[in-house]
Order: sequence, then structure tokens, then C-alpha cells
Amino acid sequence: MEETLEINVKIQILKPVHDVFEAIIIPEKMSNYFISHSTGRMEEGKTLMWRFPEFDKEFPVYVGKIIMDSLISYLWDIDNNRLQVEMQLVALNDSATLITIKEKSMKNNEAGIKWLKQNTEGWANFLSCLKAWVEYGINLRKGAFDFIKNPG
Repeated sequence: MEETLEINVKIQILKPVHDVFEAIIIPEKMSNYFISHSTGRMEEGKTLMWRFPEFDKEFPVYVGKIIMDSLISYLWDIDNNRLQVEMQLVALNDSATLITIKEKSMKNNEAGIKWLKQNTEGWANFLSCLKAWVEYGINLRKGAFDFIKNPG
């Protein structure tokens, strides 16, 4: 059996689970901390195109299962690989949510290790930015990656 790599990150956000869920599925909210544009709301069976502020291309997102306030699952293409992302939300109480993100999977080789490093960093950044925006209304991503588009 071939060994594969999988990303698994989590954070607690001090907001109700519904607020966190909506911040992820509604593009106008997600653009405050992650993407710059989406062609629509995340709904089961939809194919969306996401644009990020630091890249000049769009990324297809194939929405899978959505369970209100509990699960967001989709596929997206990363370096010619279609990978699954699952976001699980658990209400810890009326004002705290645990969000776990898993992205899978890549072969355990040089390309897979590079993906594991980059996307683990990316998901940790996503969670930090989500937490800052949902809890405090702060957009940590704004200007953070301008150096990618304009190196120098």
C-alpha cells in the first residue's frame, strides 16, 4: 500500500458555529479574509471559480457535500491534482466553534512533501485570517501577499 500525505489543521473561533459557517460559504464574507472573488455561494453540486488577490488566475472549486453548520466539502485543482478539502465545524458552546480542515491526499514523495508544507502553511493562514475577521472584523490578508504579485 502506497503511503499518502494529508493535511489536518484546526482552531477554535469564539463565535457561534452558524457565523463561522456563513463566513465560509458566502463569497462576500469570504472576500474579507481569503479570496478576492467567487462566482457564487458554496452550495452542493456547484462549480465555482475562485480568484485570490495575489494571483492572476482563477481556481475551479467543485462543491461536494454541505451540511448546515457542520460540514463543507469540495474538490479543487492544485498543481494538476484534484484534492479534497473537508471543513468540519463543531459548536463547543453557544459562542465557540472548533473548525477542523483536512486536505487530501498526495503521494509521499518530493512533490507531495512540498505540497504538504505549502498548503499546511496556507490552511494555518486561512484559519488565522478567518478567526481575525469573524471575531474582530480585521482583514489580515489585505496586503500580506502583495510581494508574490509584485516581487522586488
